[in-house]
Amino acid sequence: MLLLVLLASCDPFHTELEQSTPRLYEAAEPTAAEPPTSLVVMDWNVKFGGARIDFFFDCFGERVLMTRDEVVTNLEGLAAKIREVNPDVLLLQEVDVNSKRSAFLDQLQWLLDHTELNHAVYASHWQADFIPSDGLGAMDNGSAILSRWPIAEAERHALPLRTDQSSLTRYFYLRRNVLSARLELPAGSAAGRDVWVVNVHTDAYGEDGTKLRHIDGFSDVMNALDDAGAVVIGGGDLNALPPGAEQQHDFPDSVCEDEEFIADDYRPEADWLDPLFARYAHFVPLADIQADNARHFTHTVDGRGYWNRQLDYLFTNQTWRAGSGVVHQDRATGLPTMPLSDHAPIVGEVVLP
Repeated sequence: MLLLVLLASCDPFHTELEQSTPRLYEAAEPTAAEPPTSLVVMDWNVKFGGARIDFFFDCFGERVLMTRDEVVTNLEGLAAKIREVNPDVLLLQEVDVNSKRSAFLDQLQWLLDHTELNHAVYASHWQADFIPSDGLGAMDNGSAILSRWPIAEAERHALPLRTDQSSLTRYFYLRRNVLSARLELPAGSAAGRDVWVVNVHTDAYGEDGTKLRHIDGFSDVMNALDDAGAVVIGGGDLNALPPGAEQQHDFPDSVCEDEEFIADDYRPEADWLDPLFARYAHFVPLADIQADNARHFTHTVDGRGYWNRQLDYLFTNQTWRAGSGVVHQDRATGLPTMPLSDHAPIVGEVVLP
């Protein structure tokens, strides 16, 4: 009751983020970057450096907190894979920058300092001085865009909150957003056009249509930039299956019985990504995905199994270099990724005008 009285009158745990601005980062030792004719773009949900620890929300274990040594070991694996791919632009989801569960290590700064990327922008989607449930404590987790070149401007676009939760749960719950950033490329790059990168991590568990509103919000940001004549590259973890996916429910690793963490039936969402695929080029052609969906799976909850669904995407209003689209599933794609996160990284190369 005391919590409810406090929440009714103020924001005691500082969870409100609607007016927050993105936070700029720079590597400890930035390096010079040449004018690009194309951009290698990588997208990865890095699961807050949690790798394959059995956390409570996956329903395979009960872990909540990590030691600093665990976090650093997991980040070293992520950084090694990023260095192997050597992207020009990197979209990350689920990055912790000041969270008790990850020993208060700023993961974004750590990754900048241990890869060839120089600049970044971060937008929190889950921030609180203290979360009373499950021993989580302090939390600051969100999405980031990393780049070889400086970031000229950035914006955090707030997305709608879930409406199927109690007021108390909603107060401590995620404030998801779309993060957009304009790259400050050298003069003459991209035929003088602005180059914008857009990153999103949509809702996973709501049963009130929130995920669709988030996908539409992501599309709205992309479309506005496209209409303005910019080069647009967008992606992230959309928590939705590609159109024409063969399997849409009853995935083998969905063992949760707690309804708070069940997100296993995608059948009502079969056409939610159609507008994005219709307007933009995907890093892997949709026809290739429909012909062999398994090659493009990017997610599994249980690391003892194998990837079993595609939830991660990259789109552009430009052209992808033919054959550049790759899902790094561990199958002849360099360093293993299954031990590093519950999502596989995806990569494509955008040809600039």
